[in-house]
Amino acid sequence: MTDLAGKHVVITGASTGIGRASATRCAQAGAAVTLIARRADLLEQAAAALRAETGARAAFAVADVADKAALTAALDAAVAANGPIDGLFLNAGVGGTFAPVEDYPDDAFDAVLAVNLKGVLWAIQHVLPDMKRRGAGAILVTGSLASERGLPMNVGYVASKHAVLGLSRAVASEAAAFGVRCNCIIPGLIDTPMLEGLPPEAASQMARAVPQGRTGAAAELAEVAAFLLSDAASHVTAQAWAVDGGMLGTMRV
Repeated sequence: MTDLAGKHVVITGASTGIGRASATRCAQAGAAVTLIARRADLLEQAAAALRAETGARAAFAVADVADKAALTAALDAAVAANGPIDGLFLNAGVGGTFAPVEDYPDDAFDAVLAVNLKGVLWAIQHVLPDMKRRGAGAILVTGSLASERGLPMNVGYVASKHAVLGLSRAVASEAAAFGVRCNCIIPGLIDTPMLEGLPPEAASQMARAVPQGRTGAAAELAEVAAFLLSDAASHVTAQAWAVDGGMLGTMRV
């Protein structure tokens, strides 16, 4: 059973979708949570709902993860509100632009990397030293089916998600000796605002490829995220953990 009692979990991209569902599950498991995202109104609503529904300590900080100064300030605010960070779930991400490789715009490529890769690196660089000093901590990064497969028409997103999987494994290799774990969670087709952003024909075609015959719910992924952030997963690190209805393990995407 996932137990996060006494832990402080920080989640980026926490105002909607996977982040919001994971914040709820972590709070239900006993964690104090700090939510980070760009929209103050959604964050305030989410934090208030968590406090009302679970009785957990729930704080929030507004930041665009592509802004290093704002991100580090938000992480510092999280520590001030709820104490040292025990679990860091780097979930914020953007989908990028749909275009052939030869037409993919430089500014779009840079924007995707800033959120999906650089923001992850900056957050880990800021939080990891204290985790290492305390000899404990769990970091979780949201990857994608595009972390494992080459998908067409969005080279920026695929490149960023391949890179973030490698980043999580590199962090795991350095941090393991200090009692800190780092894993990458691989969502399949989960009902989130990002999935809604896919062209309808692409989303429909991909959904038909799920062996379970359906898309997943954010709450289903949140169960796995909370587990990986908890001490129940104490011997799990450097892993790519798919929550995808069997897509990666059974067929080409």
